[in-house]
Amino acid sequence: MMLNPEGIIQADKRINPYIEKTPVLSSSYLNDLVGADLFFKCEGLQTTGAFKLRGALNALLTLKDEGSLPKHVVAFSSGNHAQAVAYACKTLGIKATIFISESSSDFKIEATRDHGAEVILTKTKAEAEERALEMQQTGAYFLPPFDNDDVILGQGTSCYEALLDGLSPDVIIAPVGGGGLISGTYLAAQLLSPSSSVIGAEPKLGNDAFQSLKTGKIVRWHDAPNTIADGARTLSISERTFEYIKQLDGIIEAEEEDIKYWTRMLFLHLKVTVEPTSAVAMAACSKWLKAQTGQDRKSVLIILSGGNIDANTYRKIWDE
Repeated sequence: MMLNPEGIIQADKRINPYIEKTPVLSSSYLNDLVGADLFFKCEGLQTTGAFKLRGALNALLTLKDEGSLPKHVVAFSSGNHAQAVAYACKTLGIKATIFISESSSDFKIEATRDHGAEVILTKTKAEAEERALEMQQTGAYFLPPFDNDDVILGQGTSCYEALLDGLSPDVIIAPVGGGGLISGTYLAAQLLSPSSSVIGAEPKLGNDAFQSLKTGKIVRWHDAPNTIADGARTLSISERTFEYIKQLDGIIEAEEEDIKYWTRMLFLHLKVTVEPTSAVAMAACSKWLKAQTGQDRKSVLIILSGGNIDANTYRKIWDE
C-alpha cells in the first residue's frame, strides 16, 4: 500500500533538528550548455555527505516517538546508508552493527567506523544482507536502506525541501539504487508539484530497476553490478519501492562514460563534490533534454544524492 504524501511533512518536522537543510544550486554555464534551467539539490552537503541520513533518522526517531527505540541496530549497506545509520545511532545513543561488502568504498567504510559503528566486512553484498538479517534474529533491530516506509518518507524530505523553496519544475530526476530516494521523491512531488514529471536515473550496468519496470517483475543481480556509481550497486529494488517506480514517468539509463563526464562537469561548475551516483541523474537529464521537441525551455530539479567519493574512484573520474 502506497504512503500518504502528507507523511513527508511529519518526517521533515521530525528530523529537522538533526540535519542540514541542503542548498539548491544552479550554474549559468550548465544551463547554457544544455539549454534548460537546472536546479541541483546538493545532498553531498548533508551531515554524513548523502541523503541517507534523512531516512535513517526518520525511522529511528519514529520509533523513539512510539516509545520503542531499540538498544541495538543492525544494517547492511554499500556505504552511505552505513554512515547514516552509524551517525543516527551515535546521536541517539544506540549500538550499531553494519555489514558491508569488501567491494565497497574504503572511504565509506572508514567513515562508518569513525561514527562509532562496528563494521563487519563480507565477501559479497548478498552475504552482507544475509548476515544482517541473521543478526536480526538475535534481537537487534534491522534498519534497511530503502525497504521501509519511514525510511522512504525521510528520504523524500530532500525533494520536499527543494519544492518548499518555490520550485515548480517540468521534471524531477533522482538516481535509483534500491528505490527509496525515488519513491520519496515521487511522494514529495505529489504533495507540492503534482504537475512535475518524475523520472528515475540508473547506470546501464546496474539497470535492474529499468529491467524490472520493463518486464513487470523484480530483477535481481547475483552480485553487485560493475558500475562506477557505487551507490547504485544494490542487488535489487524491493516490492515496496517497485510500487512507486511503476508510477514514474520512466527510468533513463546512463552510460559509464557519461556518468564520469558529468561527475567532472558538476564538480567544475557547481564547485561541490559529487559522487558518481549523483551524476547518474545529470546524465539522465542530458539524455532526456536531447529527446525533447518543441521550443519551450524546460526546468529540471536534479537530486544530487551524495558527495562521498574515495581516492580510487576520484582517479577513475579524472582519467581523461
